[in-house]
Amino acid sequence: MENQVEKASSGKKEFVGVVKSDKMDKTIVVAVVSKTLHPLYKKYVTRTKKVKAHDETNDAKVGDRVRVVECRPISKEKCWKLAEIVERAR
Repeated sequence: MENQVEKASSGKKEFVGVVKSDKMDKTIVVAVVSKTLHPLYKKYVTRTKKVKAHDETNDAKVGDRVRVVECRPISKEKCWKLAEIVERAR
């Protein structure tokens, strides 16, 4: 579950992560995992960032792998939207 930060053709950031919560209406919480090299100890450290994303159709469920794209602020904490569901949870 590597962090896949990409720039879309529109210049917006994209993340691929796993849905951790879908309890809110039209909102999902996505955990984005990244591995960064520690500058002093030269060891890879796993960092997790949780972002709230807009899911218009309430389609994503917990455990799904999804791609989220940056968008205009929809609410106080929500400035991402669901682009696609990459892989369904089993």
